[in-house]
Amino acid sequence: MKALITGASSGIGRDMAYYLADLGYDLILVARRKDRLEEIKKNVQVSVQIIVMDLLKEKNVFQLHERVQKENIDILINDAGFGLFGMFNKTDLNRELEMIDLNIKAYHILTKLFLIDFMKKDSGYILNVCSSAGFLAGPRLNTYYATKNYITKLTMAIYEELRHQKSHVHISALCPGPVSTEFNKVAKGTFSIKEISSQKVAKYGIDKMFQNKLIIVPGLSVKLGLFFNRFIPWKLSMSITYQIQKRKSPNF
Repeated sequence: MKALITGASSGIGRDMAYYLADLGYDLILVARRKDRLEEIKKNVQVSVQIIVMDLLKEKNVFQLHERVQKENIDILINDAGFGLFGMFNKTDLNRELEMIDLNIKAYHILTKLFLIDFMKKDSGYILNVCSSAGFLAGPRLNTYYATKNYITKLTMAIYEELRHQKSHVHISALCPGPVSTEFNKVAKGTFSIKEISSQKVAKYGIDKMFQNKLIIVPGLSVKLGLFFNRFIPWKLSMSITYQIQKRKSPNF
């Protein structure tokens, strides 16, 4: 049994690596920081292949799939990504385009290529690490929310296609709320509500993936928030989100 994890050097991706190793899965870990991946390799008892790669570059994404295509992978976890706080007229366009390349294009390409591989053998799991942001509009964290909407809805659509094809390939979207990771440092903001640990999110996400759950939302408060958001007007929802993001990033 073998799993490939992108964004495996920290946060949810790292903790998923440890949890899957505990379950006996060999690992292929992809990230830019070799030292972080080497640390994981030293601390687990399974076979670990390290691939140091920047998935911001489209050609690297295709090269990653080509490099591992013969590895008989059972699980693909797309976790690489980042955010950027700020008003849309002030945030850096190049950084936003990089976010789209990583948060959308890399996910899209890998999901498609591995889905085709998995469908040929009629088995496999794909877990796209999305966000509760995937169900909302996100003023002051606008591009990040938009990227997560894209991947969440793409995952949902693929799930339904697989169901109609009676496929034994399974796809899930992990949609946590605030998680204690390096996200804030990269995005230049702070969460204003209590964060859940990345270890809990990783375990919960993988356990629910194996149960073939489509939308995986850790934490009762986030579940309730998304549920009640369905019943309020969009403008009110966006106003609430704006205030939440303002508290996270008062300087942006």
